[in-house]
Amino acid sequence: MLPEFCQAIVGGCQTMFSYLFRRALTLLLVLLGLAILIFIIARIVPGDPARIALGPLATAEQVAEMRQEMGLDDSFLIQLWSYLSGLAQGDLGKSLLTSRPVMDDILGALPATFELVLFTIILQIVISIPLGVIAAIYRNTWVDNLLRIVSLIGVVTPGFVLAIILQLVAAYYLGFLPVTGRLEGGIDFSADITGLLLIDGTLKGRFDVVLDAMRHLILPASALAAAGIGQVMRITRTAMIEVSSRDFVEASRAYGIPERVVTFRYMLRVASVAPLTILGLEFASLIGNAFIVEFVFSWPGIASYGVRTILQKDLNAVIGVVLVSGVFFVVANLTIDMLLGLLDPRHRLRAERDS
Repeated sequence: MLPEFCQAIVGGCQTMFSYLFRRALTLLLVLLGLAILIFIIARIVPGDPARIALGPLATAEQVAEMRQEMGLDDSFLIQLWSYLSGLAQGDLGKSLLTSRPVMDDILGALPATFELVLFTIILQIVISIPLGVIAAIYRNTWVDNLLRIVSLIGVVTPGFVLAIILQLVAAYYLGFLPVTGRLEGGIDFSADITGLLLIDGTLKGRFDVVLDAMRHLILPASALAAAGIGQVMRITRTAMIEVSSRDFVEASRAYGIPERVVTFRYMLRVASVAPLTILGLEFASLIGNAFIVEFVFSWPGIASYGVRTILQKDLNAVIGVVLVSGVFFVVANLTIDMLLGLLDPRHRLRAERDS
């Protein structure tokens, strides 16, 4: 009996690893295609990249020197090979805005954006799923109707509009919530472990930094989370209502299992597949949504860096930001596939059958 059980576990692990390997390989090919597509678009855009970078007042000698530095005088295939080989080594070129390697700029700005996105996702999970369960339990009552109206407002309100509204409200009525920046200027602290203020502050015992960082996170995270909260709440409500009519739920109630256990242990696990998928897509799309929100709140993240590079026509930096956003999408999709395979084996088996 025991050997058969062990064989079943080993077989299940092998199936899971095989499934994840195929998904990872597919997503790597997607990243390669994205890199090539970005390169082609950057080269076929009208105008000389060197002239665009230097501005209309640059002399012909300066433009020629910049073209040679950027490798624009080489053939298209040589440029593509240099680009891909540099990309494989983590070399994204030099930023015209900061005169530093683009990878160094991105790595310096990435922790701020990652912390904001991670805090936003946690906020969405903590708020949207419980509200979706409550709306399903009290469906077609005033509680359900009120929550659906609130979720609809959150979905249709653009993030940058909500960001400006929250900033104005906080500036006039909520003085304890900062409206710009990541940390108060008077606090001397270096996040040199992970780059995340909440984690580094906790590891170093600087709870004043943790509290101040959370105060700075509340407004931009709320502006980013609103649409996701409304969307995930509505999907959770729909999934819970659909699961509540299944046979195993009726059987559990017939056996006298407490309603709380039926709801949160049995129904919610099955119903969480759809919200989890949406949350994964939200995690990836928050990088794009953060562009304007970070700019409004002067948040020193990669999205704010991307806006500055776009305004300055810094081609290498723009390509780097787009690639990092693509990596976020790939990693988020791979993580969601893994979690869905653990929560619902049918998802993994269905994907294996289709492949």
